[in-house]
Order: sequence, then structure tokens, then C-alpha cells
Amino acid sequence: MTVAPAEFAATSRFAQAGDLRLHYHEAGPADWGAAPGTPVVMLHGGGPGASAWSNFGRNLGVFAGRFRTLMVDQPGFGRSDKPPVAGQYFTFAAGALAGLLDDLGIDKVHLVGNSLGGGTAVRFALRYPERAGRLVLMGPGGLSLNVFAPDPTEGVKRLMEFAAPPGPSREKLAAFLRTLVFDQRLITDELVEERFAAASEPAALAAAASMGASFFDPATAEEGLLWREAHRLRNPVLLIWGREDRVNPLDGALVALKLIRRARLHVFGGCGHWAHLEKFDEFNELVMSFLEGGSGR
Repeated sequence: MTVAPAEFAATSRFAQAGDLRLHYHEAGPADWGAAPGTPVVMLHGGGPGASAWSNFGRNLGVFAGRFRTLMVDQPGFGRSDKPPVAGQYFTFAAGALAGLLDDLGIDKVHLVGNSLGGGTAVRFALRYPERAGRLVLMGPGGLSLNVFAPDPTEGVKRLMEFAAPPGPSREKLAAFLRTLVFDQRLITDELVEERFAAASEPAALAAAASMGASFFDPATAEEGLLWREAHRLRNPVLLIWGREDRVNPLDGALVALKLIRRARLHVFGGCGHWAHLEKFDEFNELVMSFLEGGSGR
């Protein structure tokens, strides 16, 4: 089936989430108001220059054929506000998402989260259990606990190097992006340039520093250790991992798979941290089937 790709401008929206102005994309069936089913929210990862469109723009048109689909620029990213993080980032972002849904009049959503977005999805489900349906977590931050792989991983090292002295560069960004994929052809000069332009803005750099600090602040750092609370999840959960993930390696799935009562794990071979792009067609069908209840009952 051929699906028309979504367009940035046509799907771009803004909403107020408490004190935050959040940017998101929205698309879906022509008459989604009359159609049954739970909306789907996609939450992007947290690398330099990341945004909802950068991560999930290609997937939006596919998902919108079957679901009312929202892709949210998390606080500090894309066109959303970039304030200092209050507390721990996952908790901060989950609260912002709840505010966004309140503004849009949406009671409950399924969540698809990649990396940092996976961590936000888990915290949202733990904090607002009545508002979270099924969870699709792709190499999720906070939930991934490396049993065999060293910490920090190669990808996390490259991420931390981006803004380190003497400062950001295209070369450091490209080195990080290459850790995200098995197929190195996906890291084009155009992608590096697009992401660098967004990541090197002063507001983006300040937001990234504030976010990073929230994971190490002794007052709130434990809120980021989501694996310690994973046993409380009652949602159907689909864990997706790339066998060659160099950011959150595959062994990071083991504790989550053991602790989450209704979890299942799908592993893509020949795939890194971006399963939604490297295994585009397979990923889309797998996830949409799961969200519709076709698996993981």
C-alpha cells in the first residue's frame, strides 16, 4: 500500500501545557472524531537537534492512516519552549504531556517512545496510569539497565562529547549520529547539517545542559531510574530493540522484560537505535498491530 507522506507545515500545531508552549504534529483519518480508538502519541529521542519531525516524520503518514496521531516536540526540543528543567526531566516532560492532552481534550493515549521519549512514556504511564494505554518502547531511556554492556555506552559518550569544550561541531554531531544506526548510509550530510543548525542554537544548548543535569541532581536523580519502578506498570508493553544498538544495548532489555508483567520483546537484527527508520515497514506494521490489540494481549 502506498501512503502519502505527511507534510511539516500541514501537520504543525501549537498548544499550551500549563506555562509551556509545546509544538506538535497531528494527522489522522479524515473523520477521526467519529472513529473509535485511542489516539497515539509519539515521543522522540534526546540527541542534539532531535525533534518529533526529525525522528518520526516519515512514520506519521503511515500511522495517520489508522490512528489519530500526535508527534510532540518534548520540552527543550524542536519548536517547543526550552525552559530550565524543573526536577527530573522524565517527570517534567510527562507533566508537560499531560498538560498538552488537557489542552486538547484528550483523556487517554497509546504511547510510542524512542530513547528519551521512551523514558517520558514510562514516567507518564506510572504517574497517570488511567491516561496511558499501550506502550511501545524503543531502546527506552531510564528503563534500559545495562547488564553486560559498560556504562557509559559508546553512544552516550558521543552524546556527552557534543557540547564539551571546545564546543559543538558538525564532526562531533556526525560521530554521535553514526552510533544510532547500523546502516551508516542513513547519516547524510543533509541530516547532519539540519540537526546541527537546531542543536547549536544557544537556547537548545542551554536546554540540553539543564536536561542532562536533571539526571545527576541528587535530589531528583532516582526518578530517572525507571527500571526500579517497572514492576508497577500494568500496561501491555512492546519493547523494541535493535540487535546492534550502541546507545542502549540489547542487554538493557533484560531487566524490563523480567519485571514488566505484560511485556514482550521484539529484536531487529541488522538494526541500531533507530528501528523506526532502519526497519521502517516492519516496524510500522508490528507497532500498529500491537496498538490495535493484535498482539501482546
